[in-house]
Amino acid sequence: MKILGLIPARGGSKGVPKKNIKLLGKKPLIEYTIDSAKESTLLTQIVVSTDHEEIAIAAEIYGCKPPFIRPAELAEDTSTSLEVVQHAIGFFESQNIFFDAVCLLQPTSPFREKGCIDKAITQFIHTQADCLVSVLPIPLEYNPHWAFEETENGLLKIATGETTIIPRRQALPKAFHRDGSIYITKTEVIKNGSLYGNKIAYMESNPEFHVNIDTMEDWEKAEKIVNKL
Repeated sequence: MKILGLIPARGGSKGVPKKNIKLLGKKPLIEYTIDSAKESTLLTQIVVSTDHEEIAIAAEIYGCKPPFIRPAELAEDTSTSLEVVQHAIGFFESQNIFFDAVCLLQPTSPFREKGCIDKAITQFIHTQADCLVSVLPIPLEYNPHWAFEETENGLLKIATGETTIIPRRQALPKAFHRDGSIYITKTEVIKNGSLYGNKIAYMESNPEFHVNIDTMEDWEKAEKIVNKL
């Protein structure tokens, strides 16, 4: 299976300015993800998608020269990951280069255990899923079966649509949230307008090293983690 490793890194971060090239420990944030991707033996090609010249230069220095500069309209706060992935697929197919799937690796989740990308790809292939995402368990107190949504008249309803609450925590089904580290999706699913499709496989990440950097508080957490590595 031909799999594109895609690292999206726009330049317009507001929560942590220039975070993709900001030093975390002894190296820029983006280098952590480039290094993880380069460890993989199952990624066919690794590409950084960026709109920013400084990030492009940094990516080239760390062995991952971008083959294109992402259009500015795909680097706005409102731009979606799906649009970024579709753009990359379109670029390569215009060069008669085709991939069966895309592995999206976000630099904002810099800490991946050694071998986890290939483990995820192997599981993705084995399950024949439309998509595989890396996840972490949702704490029981935040389980969707115990969560509420506001109704139009200002009251509450159970978020899952059930009419009665599951009374015992032991009876709650497992629930997970995306940790932002790995998304693998079949190209045909992406072309049909989804990063997930209908059949979603998952791989649990190590919560000890989890961080998804969006704010300075997240960055400070990342600095504490990197000091333990």
